[in-house]
Amino acid sequence: MDLRWDAVTVDCRDPHELARFWCALLGVEVRGTWEQYVGLTPTAPGLPRLVFQRTADPRPAKNTLHLDLHVPADDLPVAVEHALGLGATLVHQHDEDAVTWRTLADERYYLDTGGLDNIELGPVH
Repeated sequence: MDLRWDAVTVDCRDPHELARFWCALLGVEVRGTWEQYVGLTPTAPGLPRLVFQRTADPRPAKNTLHLDLHVPADDLPVAVEHALGLGATLVHQHDEDAVTWRTLADERYYLDTGGLDNIELGPVH
């Protein structure tokens, strides 16, 4: 059996807007659209891709999705400025116990950029 992880599908109200933001942030392109879906190309061959699905359902009150993206600790300021330039908003800054990250948000996601080579994504409450 050839089973592989293909995509993470995110419910949202405006898949085209989120696709523009994430394409610019990740340096990828829209792979295609179909009905209520907008799919991105993966960041590298064989890796999962993001797909945004239009839905009228209200956003859940609890985090339902968490993705990790990696950035070297030395690139933290550049990664944060890049996300801010794309329309993200700084929500939280953590610098203690030798652990550093920044939480940024667009309309739906946190973007935590960590000094431990980590960027995490999850819905904004």
